[in-house]
Amino acid sequence: MGSCMRVHLETLGCRVNQSEAETFAREFVARGVSVVSSAAEADVCVVNTCAVTSTAERKSRDRILALARANPRTRIAVTGCYATLVPETCSDLPSVEWVLPNVEKSRVTETVLQADRDVTSFSRKAARQPPIFRTRAFVKVQDGCNNSCTYCIVRRLRGSSISRPMSEVVAEVASLVDGGFQEVVLCGVNLGSYGRDHALGNGLKSLVLAILKDTDLPRLRLSSIEPWDVDAGFFNLWENARLCRSVHFPLQAGCNSTLQRMGRRITVEEFSRLVDAARESAADIAVTTDVIVGFPGEDDTAFRMSYDFVAAMNFARVHVFPYSPRSGTAAVRLSGQIPATAINARADAMRKLAAQKAFEFTSRFVGKQATVLWERKRREGWCSGLTSNYLRVDVRTNDELHNNLSDVRLVGLRNGHLLGELATACELDK
Repeated sequence: MGSCMRVHLETLGCRVNQSEAETFAREFVARGVSVVSSAAEADVCVVNTCAVTSTAERKSRDRILALARANPRTRIAVTGCYATLVPETCSDLPSVEWVLPNVEKSRVTETVLQADRDVTSFSRKAARQPPIFRTRAFVKVQDGCNNSCTYCIVRRLRGSSISRPMSEVVAEVASLVDGGFQEVVLCGVNLGSYGRDHALGNGLKSLVLAILKDTDLPRLRLSSIEPWDVDAGFFNLWENARLCRSVHFPLQAGCNSTLQRMGRRITVEEFSRLVDAARESAADIAVTTDVIVGFPGEDDTAFRMSYDFVAAMNFARVHVFPYSPRSGTAAVRLSGQIPATAINARADAMRKLAAQKAFEFTSRFVGKQATVLWERKRREGWCSGLTSNYLRVDVRTNDELHNNLSDVRLVGLRNGHLLGELATACELDK
């Protein structure tokens, strides 16, 4: 194979996994390896798996099997949470040659490349080139979790919270800017705990300030942050326009008794005050969240309280998860398990509410102006991108806009996306 080795990357689950896969890609490219878009043309497939739910486990297993069917000659490296949870099961799947649990994930590229003695030497120039045609790079700054949510198995699979040195993160962001990326998303299993293992007070805030000060990155975005990991002063960060106007605070339930059984370290009253502070910092900020329905002990009254709280908070987007028991978690031992039919009915109701609130939030911006980072062509004559507050915008154009930032007027709404007109095609207020 030599320097013509071809690797295909597959990622399931969270943004942390996506960040890790992009790191793999950069490392492979730096060694002269070709990162290809399909398993059919790959010598090796690397699958970064998920096991946050039983559904995620099944999807991980099915994806490995699909890759083996697509190219019986490929060799498969399996890593991530599913590989950590059931390594023997993974190793027995067809075409799987390597199984690397999370503690060995940093060795993925090294392990695969040991099979090819002729890979080229490391090139810092190559490492800066975007190996995947994205405009946003996901940078993992922290791994592991010290929380004790009763429904979650991630702490067992990822271990305790560990943060990367700040100087290392800033240097990586600077390298990505040199490579042409316009936006970086900071990711972590428990992002808000960044720096605590280094006795760094206000660690995440300090990291954001350092990136904004020491790099020319046009846009910096934060991924999910536990609400108890920030205070009102955190939102002063949004005084800098380069920090994207979006924040994801996982709620999980809008009822205090349910939150207590979940092991969540916040009340609905505290959560509401935090969201108010975020919106005071930037009127157009998109606050998004996660909600679990059907948690053990959530009776009809508790669900109605959760539903009403979500409705009152006017989230820009809500990810709804039906509760499913996870072996190895405390929640499976709780009394008051909810029948699947009731869980599914509640999930349907909450998703309808979420769709309504997403429509209401998005509609607020019709007639306004925004700056869009263009990602890809949706189809011939159309391009799609994201605003700072994570709204999808489509524009009709034959221009090549990929990886450019453009001012647009938001003129309409279709299929949940905003329709835009480029500055060259309309008069923008100055």
